[in-house]
Formats: sequence, C-alpha cells, structure tokens
Amino acid sequence: MPNNDIYKHAASTISKKVIYLKKDRDNEIYKEALALASAYNPTQVLDVIDFLEEEDEAEGEVVSIPRAPRRHFPRDREGKARQLFNDYFSDNPTFPLDRFRRRFHMSKSLFIRICRGIINFNLEPIPDYINYFKQRRDATGLFDFNVFQKCTSAIRQLAYGIAPNAFDEYLHMGESTSYLCLENFCKSVLHLYSAEYMRRTNAHDVQRLISKREEIHGFSGMLGSIDCMHWGWKNCPVAWKGQFTQGDHGYPTIMLEAVALYDTWIWHSFFGSAGSNNDINILNQSDLFNELLKDMSPPCNYTVSGLHFSRGYYLADGIYPEWSTLVKSFKNINDPKAKKFKRFQESARKDIELAFGILQGRFAIIKNPARQFYISKIQLIMYTCVLLHNMITEDNGRAFCDLEEDYPPTRRPRHLDLHERVALHMRMDKELMDKGSHHFLRDNFIEHIWNLSPNHRIRYDPNSGPSNIPEHVTDPQLDEDDEVEEEYEDEDED
Repeated sequence: MPNNDIYKHAASTISKKVIYLKKDRDNEIYKEALALASAYNPTQVLDVIDFLEEEDEAEGEVVSIPRAPRRHFPRDREGKARQLFNDYFSDNPTFPLDRFRRRFHMSKSLFIRICRGIINFNLEPIPDYINYFKQRRDATGLFDFNVFQKCTSAIRQLAYGIAPNAFDEYLHMGESTSYLCLENFCKSVLHLYSAEYMRRTNAHDVQRLISKREEIHGFSGMLGSIDCMHWGWKNCPVAWKGQFTQGDHGYPTIMLEAVALYDTWIWHSFFGSAGSNNDINILNQSDLFNELLKDMSPPCNYTVSGLHFSRGYYLADGIYPEWSTLVKSFKNINDPKAKKFKRFQESARKDIELAFGILQGRFAIIKNPARQFYISKIQLIMYTCVLLHNMITEDNGRAFCDLEEDYPPTRRPRHLDLHERVALHMRMDKELMDKGSHHFLRDNFIEHIWNLSPNHRIRYDPNSGPSNIPEHVTDPQLDEDDEVEEEYEDEDED
C-alpha cells in the first residue's frame, strides 16, 4: 500500500475514534492511531493535536442540525376533479347510485344538496369556513380543489374514520388540506342545518310522537329513550387521563347523552363531559330539562289507564334517578304484570341503543378513538355526525316529524322578576324530582301494558311502500342501515 493510502487510512481511523477518545489521552488505541499516522507522515501529528484541541474548546456547544427542506409533490388537482366527476356525478357515471350510497354513506341527492347549500350561501357577512369551499386560484394561477373534492374528503373521513391523507392517491389532496376540509365542513354543516336537524321538539312534533309511540310500543306520551355513549380519546393529555378514564373502559373517553325514537332520529344530544362521569352526572349537567324548569316545555297531553297526564317522559335504564319525567323498569320481579311491563319497557328502550349502533356504523370516526387534541374539535365532529345522521334519516323517508315553520318551537317566555323566577324554578325542580309521581306513572303503565296483547307492536309490511314506514315499522331496520354496520370490503369487480 502506498504511503499516501496508509496515511489516509490512519487519518480515517483517527477521525472515527477521536470523538470517543479525546477525553482519554492515555488510551492505547489513541496512541496507536497517532503512532501510525506519525510513522508515515510526522507532520500530521500536529494537525491531529490541533484538531483535538478545537474539539475540546467546542465541547458543550449546541450543534444545530439543518432541517430538511419541504418537499413538493406535483398533484394533478384538475385531473382528479375530472375523475371524481366522471366516477360519480356525470350523466353516465362509472359507479351507480347504490355504489355512491355505499361509499359516501348517504344518497347522492343529499350530498349534492349539502354542497349546493354551502356554495349558495350568500348572507353577509359570509363566515370564513363557508367561504373556504369557494374555488379560487392559488399563487401560481391554478385553481384549487372544488367543492366536490373538499366535501368528499370530509365525508369520507367521517364515514371511514381514517387518516386525513388516506385519499391522497385518489383526490391528490395533502394531509393539511384534508384536515382543513374536515374542520370547515363540520362548521359549515352545523351553521346551515343545525336549526332544522338539531332542534328541540315543538308542540306539533310532540303530538305526532305521542300518537306514533302509542301505535308502535304501547307507551303513550313517551318523548323518547335516553342513554349515554362513550367515545374513546386516543390523544388525551396525560394530565387529564385520570379524569377522562372510567374503570370499566380502561382508557380515556368522552361521553354523549342522547334521546332517540324508533325512527332513530336523535332529538337531544349533549357531548363533552369527561368519561369518568356516570349517566346521572351527565343528566345533571345537560340541558334536557331546562325548558321544563322554566315552564316553557311544549304541552304533552295523554291518557293512561283512564287518567290524564300533561307531562311527557323518557324511558331510562336502572342507573337513572326516579324522577317524574323518567320511566324505569324493574331489576328482579315475580309479578306477571310487572314482568310484562319490564319486557315492553326494555324492548322500547332499545331505540336509543339502535340509534347509537347506526350512528357508529355510518360514521366510523366516532367508533374509533378520536385523534384530535382539543375537546372543542372533537365536539364539532360529534355534533356534525348527529346532524348528518338525522339528515340521512329524513332522506330515507323514515322520520316521524318534519320541520314546519308555522309551529313555534316552544312557548313564549314569561316576563318574571327575580323572586318569581326563583320560586318557579324551585317549584318545577320539586315536581321534576318527585318520586311519588314517578311510581304513580309507572304503576298506571303496568296496568295499561297488562291490558295490551302480547304482540302489540306493529310489524312493517314490505309491500306498503316507503311512505308508510313510520306507520308500519319492524324490529330490524331497513336493509340500508344493515349495510352500514357491515365491513366495506372491496368488490371483486374492482
């Protein structure tokens, strides 16, 4: 080996070992490296020593690591917009309507209605989250994504519960853009449709609900079934995990309280409480009975066993308190009348469980643990899923009630002074928590249910048509709701 090559080898050996050996000048390997270098090039020893001294002086200084430059991917936004249009929205689309419903978890007409409502919104001042969906040119003069691409990204994130960049290959949309689409879509939908699809029951709705519930379950005057659901929180802060974790779950969750009917329409939703709470804590925090405490709830007149009642109620499970507006079942009972009542009550209370199952089946994002870091953004997603769930229920022709502008939502508030408001609140609160009224209403329902036939519930006739679904219902939901609970595996033809 030439002297030059030996020198290079020695210098390389020194450079590799100098970081570990510079503090230990008596190390044998260090001495051998210096001897090897000095044997073929004595002047190099001085350079090595100077290098070691510079390293000693620089010891303790922070070495800045240069950041990798941002990479640019040439995405074909216009080409992917044409492909999306040809696949689903053209006159002769590649995929028919049933494939659209299967992949978007809603009908094509409802999707176009939402997109049209966002684009046609023109009430000044236009919020930024609605203005985000208007197509513009970027700094290079090219058009950005259109409303179909942005809404498709948002809805598929809700429907499939996957990462924002999962559809980059199909839509050519980056992760940050997809996340903005989801956030702005949720805000826009809540802004446009929450007054209609997340409204409280008005007097017209109450009367229709009472008549339908009497036909279906035999419970006259029932306003729905109430229960709570947990949504896991994957990125919960470590300092909050004890507050948001319940023993039977073992991981942080956020709770949703909801009231639903047999048509699975969710009339009340309260979300955002820590998962360590139980159903009673959530009931005390929610605004379900605020109108009742203010004596502004819609009138609810019905008759049970020949007795007249004027206050609606909800079916609940055993953990809820014995209030006058809640009808609970029994744990263990041997009386035949109570057994029949227990069977009817538990069967009717499954409406809320059915609504939770369909909600999670339609929107897998709330079935999987939430990846967001802020509760406000998680609330935004949950309320959007509830609203879209009600929109899909109405679009399927299965909703009991529709919005009527002629019917006021509640009674007009009375003008009371402070002492009158306090007295009214205390009186209504006492009536709400009256256990005697609770047992009196349940005892009358036991007699009422005992006089009904064992097969009182009306079955759905498939030949009656979709318009008669609210009048004639069946235990299973329609085939469409059964599909959303299945796994969406790829078709063989794809």
